Amino acid sequence: MTAVEERKPEPGKPPRQRKSRDRRERKESPFVAFRTALTAWLSRPLASFHLVLALTGVLTVIGIVMVLSASSVASVNPKTGAGVYAQFSKHIMFVAIGAVVFWIGLRVPLERVRRLSATATVICLGLLVLVLTPLGSTVNGSQGWFRLGGFAFQPVEAAKVALAFWGAHILVIKYNIINQWRHLLVPVVPIALLMFALVMMQPDLGGTVTLAVVLLALLWFAGAPKRLFGVILAGGLVGVLVLAIIAPYRLARVMSFVSGDPDTSADGFQANQAKLALADGGLFGKGLGQGQSNWGYLPNVQNDFIFALIGEELGFVGCAVVLGLFAGVAVVGLRIATRNLDPWIRIVAGTLTVFLVAQAGINIGYVVGLLPVTGVTLPLISYGGTSLVITMLIMGILANAARHEPEAVAALRSQGPGKFGRLLRLPAPEPYRPPAKRKGTAARGGATKAARPAPRTARPSPAQERRRSVREPGRRTAARTAVSRGTAKRGTANRRGHR
Repeated sequence: MTAVEERKPEPGKPPRQRKSRDRRERKESPFVAFRTALTAWLSRPLASFHLVLALTGVLTVIGIVMVLSASSVASVNPKTGAGVYAQFSKHIMFVAIGAVVFWIGLRVPLERVRRLSATATVICLGLLVLVLTPLGSTVNGSQGWFRLGGFAFQPVEAAKVALAFWGAHILVIKYNIINQWRHLLVPVVPIALLMFALVMMQPDLGGTVTLAVVLLALLWFAGAPKRLFGVILAGGLVGVLVLAIIAPYRLARVMSFVSGDPDTSADGFQANQAKLALADGGLFGKGLGQGQSNWGYLPNVQNDFIFALIGEELGFVGCAVVLGLFAGVAVVGLRIATRNLDPWIRIVAGTLTVFLVAQAGINIGYVVGLLPVTGVTLPLISYGGTSLVITMLIMGILANAARHEPEAVAALRSQGPGKFGRLLRLPAPEPYRPPAKRKGTAARGGATKAARPAPRTARPSPAQERRRSVREPGRRTAARTAVSRGTAKRGTANRRGHR
């Protein structure tokens, strides 16, 4: 048998080139299949809604587990008789309240939320004033809490959400004239500055920074000029410096951050201990409940520094999972904002998403040493009452906005509420209808534009006016003749119909 005959493929057997190509396609098929399945799932009408539910549930469960691990030692108090699960039980109660608030935010009509936004803003301003009176109580050097029995309420958390709702309402109303500075700034920026001043008087640096994030996000999604953000950022930087200077412990934290002092017994004790906890975790961590930060080595670990405990007990993998979940919140929130038609929902969804992700970024930033410590909690994971409940409300509003996407509205109204809709008894959302333009508004707008004088370059010269009057008399005469003939015909037709 010759070599040529040896190379000939047997009958029914594919050639080698085809076999290698088939093998390569089989190697790529799992990835291609996964990408195809993911794309098909994301194209479903309620994909955004289901993603919000999943992200909220996973982050809340992680928070419950980590709060149990972080607060077990700190909860024990022989004087009051508090046991190991004292703080954990209170956190579970706040999660239950937050679940109810989440359902309310998911079920309430967004149009009603928009109508009540002005009232909510006025109430929050009143609470920010009252908290500075003897009715307020001081926690960690900040008089920003109302205490009633064993419960505490921080009005600045509610003020952030109210500012997002009301600011979006005002900016949508002024959308056509938002290019004018006085309409862009008034009254949103003055009210926001009043909130800043009241929060600075507490003083609360973390609350002021997050309020500034809400204002910047509102103006950004409303389409404000970019040069305005430079002015606001400069003013915000001055405000942060003032807050840091007037409080000695904050100034010490800032100076410790700037100098990079490695002494764990100095003012940067918490920041240095947080970095040590992250370093001890390694790749996979020490295991749940095995971290040393729980035993007082890292004060306030269940609140502001819980991300350090995640790194110590769950390692780099746990930190990467948490970062991925917040990245998912950012993607899904902006997806909801871009897929909606209602401009108010678009601005609110974008603003609330930026606020949540920025708060998480600030918390993680000062835990890993990229930012000075500001006392901002990690959303849905840190122990806390007001912050947790308000965050659950925000996620409920985002889920509600996801159900108002045009494809979701069409599916829910034609195919029914679905499994989650029946379980949560959610009403079918109404399709977006643009508001009808008022005749008076249109007339006033047209009169305003007509009343403005044309620029000098656009005005015709006297010579051009004379040439135009010479060239156009025939046209004007023909136009008048056509109009008179049409009027005569209409009059004849009317008379004939009348007869």
